[in-house]
Amino acid sequence: MKNTATSYSLKERLTGLLRLVRPKQWVKNGFVFAPLIFSGEMFNPFAFTHALSAALFFCVASSATYIINDIHDIEPDRRHPKKSKSRPLASGAVSKGAALSLLMIFYLILILGYSLMPQVILVIVGYSALNLAYTFFLKHEPVIDIFTIAIGFVLRVIAGAVALNLNASSWMCVTTLCLALYLAAVKRRQELAQNGSDGRKVLERYSVGLVDRYAEMSATGALLFYSMFVMSARPELVITIPLVLYGLFRYWYVVEALDGGESPTDALLADWQLMAVVAFWIAACVWALSGLHL
Repeated sequence: MKNTATSYSLKERLTGLLRLVRPKQWVKNGFVFAPLIFSGEMFNPFAFTHALSAALFFCVASSATYIINDIHDIEPDRRHPKKSKSRPLASGAVSKGAALSLLMIFYLILILGYSLMPQVILVIVGYSALNLAYTFFLKHEPVIDIFTIAIGFVLRVIAGAVALNLNASSWMCVTTLCLALYLAAVKRRQELAQNGSDGRKVLERYSVGLVDRYAEMSATGALLFYSMFVMSARPELVITIPLVLYGLFRYWYVVEALDGGESPTDALLADWQLMAVVAFWIAACVWALSGLHL
């Protein structure tokens, strides 16, 4: 079995570096675009460029977080039946030195980014600090671990608003929090159902029934707050409420019937109906809000 970086070809090492930064997870940074969509500035090149830049900086920051997490968890990952093969550091496809070098490059990019978008980078600093706390402490604390993940999504929305010089909508933030709590609770549920408590120590303190209730409560909150926001502040978006409801239903179906959900990103990218409903929701928002302003 290959257990050192030297036993891998150059192509395998490059592939390992790509897996280390987890580009598929960058889809989560799409939350940065939420203020752009709801502001009705989607076709404003200046606003779009700023939102895109904020999202790209978040991609760099999130990848840096994944590297730190993988370095910290390298030993338990080597003992894990799946992660020992899928995580490039644990498998030996990427050396620890190469990972640290890439991490320094990412942090240099963020330091340089401060001169371009200082307020956005400050939000990203908060996000990075939160994730460092998660990696070393908070992920072992039940409930706090789920909320830490969810707050990271709220910070993405705040960064998107700051990039456009807008005040982050409280409706948008609380809806994002509930939606992220739903996804995080489902992730914990699937980890627990599929692997027991082997994957994470914190799972010993959860049960499938408990996280099911967390997920149901969070999904209900997300739908309720989104609907209240739409009907009170953006009635043009009432056509999107059925899409949100369908998306929640479909995601739960993917979890229950198709045994997905351990990775929300993989669940989204693997199911054409989920991808379609997201695309329709974006299209409906653009159609309804183009020309409107917060």
